Amino acid sequence: MQHQLLNQYHNVVAIGGGHGLGRVLSSLDFLGKRLTGIVATTDNGGSTGRLRAQQDCIAWGDLRNCLSHLAYRPSVGSQLFEYRFQGDTELSGHNLGNLMLLALDQLCVRPLEAVDIIRNLLKIETRLIPMSEQPTHLVALQACGSKVFGEVNVDKMAEAPIALCLEPMVDATFEACEAIRRADLIILGPGSFLTSIMPPLLLPRFAKSVSASQAPVIFIDNLDEESSPAAQFSLEQRIAWCHQVIGKPVITKVLRHGEQVRLDTLVNYFPLKNRHNPNLHDQAGLRDALSAVLRIKSDLGLQSLAC
Repeated sequence: MQHQLLNQYHNVVAIGGGHGLGRVLSSLDFLGKRLTGIVATTDNGGSTGRLRAQQDCIAWGDLRNCLSHLAYRPSVGSQLFEYRFQGDTELSGHNLGNLMLLALDQLCVRPLEAVDIIRNLLKIETRLIPMSEQPTHLVALQACGSKVFGEVNVDKMAEAPIALCLEPMVDATFEACEAIRRADLIILGPGSFLTSIMPPLLLPRFAKSVSASQAPVIFIDNLDEESSPAAQFSLEQRIAWCHQVIGKPVITKVLRHGEQVRLDTLVNYFPLKNRHNPNLHDQAGLRDALSAVLRIKSDLGLQSLAC
């Protein structure tokens, strides 16, 4: 029953990065080709950061993470893709999936083609699109006027930034904007607000596409407070940041964790924590919550038609 209402949507687009977006995509992977993830490509830490510094490539880490969440498990392909080199060599700490994506990118014309090859290899129907196919970094602006360069440093800031930007400013992937144009449901989050949710929205053409969309936009909040400067923002401030870069209010519903279901016009509470790992959103809980808030909208639409 929880799939029935969601199955009525033909083009669902989820935006973000890292584990949060991967969790949402894996919760909705029954949609198959009707589901698309738009993935942040600004990470500059760990294996991804080392590859970026040496190869001047986009950040592959969040794309790899989403592919891993969607891959059929257990399989040799998924195990190889997630393998991380150990020991004390130049390969130590590198993830094989990142290296595979980088190698395919150098063999292909576009990074998107590299992602599609891995999708086919791992038998993943859900489409994944990098927010941009050009390397760029997240930059935070401080109240004193100075800049903090790179996601790793932004996450370490003692005070919350007053604004974010990308350097250099790059183009949004055409397919990402087209996916938003065709979307009948858009999902933002969960994930690190400053470094996963915001980067795609900082692309002017992509933000314009979201602004022009008639699809409902649902914001999924994190389960716990972030260990980053975003923790200093209230929910209302985070929503305001999204709306500022998009150009107008677009978020129609917010999902937050609560032990008891509470429905409201904007902020709605559902039991969203996984019982076995309370740090993760429960997949069935996410589907139930999305279905519930979409059912409210659907019922209101039927009432208006009846009038």
